[in-house]
Amino acid sequence: MPSIRGPHFVELLRLLARNDVELIVVGVVAAVMQGAPVTTYDIDLVHRRTPENVSRLLRVLQEVDAVYRGDPRNLTPTAEHLLGTGHQLMESRLGDVDCLGAIDDGAGFDELLAHSVTLDLGEGLSCRVLALSKLIEIKRRAGRPKDVAALPVLEATLDELRKKHDE
Repeated sequence: MPSIRGPHFVELLRLLARNDVELIVVGVVAAVMQGAPVTTYDIDLVHRRTPENVSRLLRVLQEVDAVYRGDPRNLTPTAEHLLGTGHQLMESRLGDVDCLGAIDDGAGFDELLAHSVTLDLGEGLSCRVLALSKLIEIKRRAGRPKDVAALPVLEATLDELRKKHDE
């Protein structure tokens, strides 16, 4: 897996994996984990929205001192927040964490699962990551300037991955 610098995303992902939190890494960290030479300051996760999984996720978020980003009251997420389809944008001692109930017009964990790959985190742990081809589709549809700017790099990375696979 390529090196992820800055926030401690690998440490966070290993902690989530150790606690059996079902999730799919989406966004730029998913691209970095598949070899894209891009940077980000937050990690985007789409988690399975079941009471059991949300309970495991909440335990990890509490362990890393997650609070809502930009809120001076230091509010912490609740199960009700994480069971919904909304975006919960938090900061933690391991970096900024965005727990997304759904992306791309309502695609949640179950809808994205078939479009994800499993990547090794070391220490006998792994996690699901949105496949680069699907991430490109979603970013193209989103059309935000930052997504459009990243597309050439993501597409070039996907081309390189396909070439290596064909060898």
